[in-house]
This record gives sequence, structure tokens and C-alpha cells, in this order.
Amino acid sequence: MTITAAADGSALGNPGPAGWAWYVDDTCWAAGGWKHATNNQGELKAVLELFRATAHIDDDLLVLCDSQYVINSVTKWMKGWKAKGWRKGDGKPVMNLDLLKEIDEAIAGRRYRFEWVKGHVGHPLNEAADERARGAAEAFQRGRPAPAGPGFHGAAGHGAAGHSAGGHSAGGHSESSAPEPTAAKVTERPAERVTEKATAYPHSELFSFEELGDDIGEDDGALTDLHGADVLRSTGELHRVTLALSAEEHGRLVQRSAARGVTIEEFLRGLI
Repeated sequence: MTITAAADGSALGNPGPAGWAWYVDDTCWAAGGWKHATNNQGELKAVLELFRATAHIDDDLLVLCDSQYVINSVTKWMKGWKAKGWRKGDGKPVMNLDLLKEIDEAIAGRRYRFEWVKGHVGHPLNEAADERARGAAEAFQRGRPAPAGPGFHGAAGHGAAGHSAGGHSAGGHSESSAPEPTAAKVTERPAERVTEKATAYPHSELFSFEELGDDIGEDDGALTDLHGADVLRSTGELHRVTLALSAEEHGRLVQRSAARGVTIEEFLRGLI
């Protein structure tokens, strides 16, 4: 038997009030958050808590995730990072180290696979996880208790997590795991999410990139896909920029984006 669940994170401002959530169905999900964290931390925490919640189940786990950063970190880069003492190819420390180490422990001996799904396009499980992660982030933004969810039946600590909250500063290349989330049940429904502007910009991939500066050009996680839509919703605006390129310049851009395995727009966003 395979358990299929979506895991997602959300950060308002990135970094800012943040949330995480995993979702199987309306009777089986969990969420939490922090006063201040990044989107990537929310994404990683959602995956970590999903593995922890299903640790008592001897079934395969299919994780639906819209973050290629998380998928690649767990399935591609983690082994190399560990071999290098949890450092990247350039010798710099791996970001979000505490969360990655906890995930490494949680997945040991587990049967699992990840499947990438595009975020904010109506995928039922992804949308449900995103709504709950964003609801947790909004709760922390407003200073209210974050919805915890029912948890996974039979799991240790089933139900509200009841962890204490704390502040968090994530900056530069020393970003670490955020503190344990507060997760107290409330009856309030999370605020209505803002619809993605896909109809106004049908050819636009809403991605942004977090690790810029010295990390641009790295092969092991420098370009990380975030919820660009979350950042856009926090400002309420989407700015369209038109760039005129010569044929030679366009050719180089195509080659460089292809070498990264990303679209042209994703590559350009990574340079901003």
C-alpha cells in the first residue's frame, strides 16, 4: 500500500511569518509555523513532519512536492553533502543544515519517492497543503494560534503538536532550521487565498530564487524554486519586464538555462 501526501511551505515576505503543512485528506493533515522563517524552511519542515507522522506505518510513501530544491536536496545532493561534511562543492556550509540532518534521520530505512507537482495550478492535494501552510503563516502574522490539523491516525503525538514558538532570523549563508512550531487548534478558517495570476500571464512561470550572490553558479542547490506567488501576494503586485536581446545574446541565454535544467524565465529570475 502507498500513502500519497502533499507537503508544502509558505513564507509571507520570505523571510517572514511562515508555515508548513502536509496533507493526505481532510481527516489526515498537520500544519504549523513560525514568526520568522523562509519558504525553503517551510518546505523542508513539511516533508520532515510527514515522515515523522508516518514513522509507525510500514507502507510506501509518495510525497507530492512543488519544491525542486527540497526534492533535489533529499534525493540528489544530500549524499554528496554528507560525504563532504555537510558542505557544498565550493566548501560553504549547507543551508538549512539542522532540518536536512533531521530529514536524513527520518528517511532512514523508509520506502519513499518524491513526485514534483507544479504549484498553484489546481492540484487538489497540493492546493490543500498550500492553503494550510499559508493559513499557518497568516496566523503567525496576525499573532493568532496556528491551525494544527488532526495529524496522522496512530502516530505518536497525534493531534496538536503543542510545541512552543520562538523568533527566528535567517540570513546570508548561515540559514538554519527554524524553531519548533506552535500548533494549537482553532476553529477559525484560514483567510481566503489570492488566486494566481495565471490567466493574466498565461506564459509566466511564477518562480523566484532565494540563494543569490556568491551561490549563483553552484551546481548543488544554488538555484532554488520558491513560491513566487506567495511573495507576489504579500505585495499585491506582479511587474512584467520586457527584455530585448540580440540573436547571439538569446542563444547564450538558451544555452545557460538549458545547462541549469530550468526555463529561460527561471534562469533570469535567479539573476535578479
